[in-house]
Amino acid sequence: MSYFFIIIISIIAVGAILAFVRFVKGPTAADRVVALDTISFMAIALMVFLGFVLERFIYIDVSLVYAVLGFVGVITIARYLEGGI
Repeated sequence: MSYFFIIIISIIAVGAILAFVRFVKGPTAADRVVALDTISFMAIALMVFLGFVLERFIYIDVSLVYAVLGFVGVITIARYLEGGI
């Protein structure tokens, strides 16, 4: 792997670690939901990047499905926290 790929993966990993810290320490439930959504976004970015690097485009399809499910999950949790459900 070239240094560019290592740098990209490192940036994604640092972002996920910082989001995990916010998920654990978050003072409110909304902070934890946003941190979980950020971790989900980092996982999607990693899947797309690996699909591009490894030339396995099924990873991109899987990441699209994961993104839709993550979006629906965050909306559901947000409505629950707001008292709408």
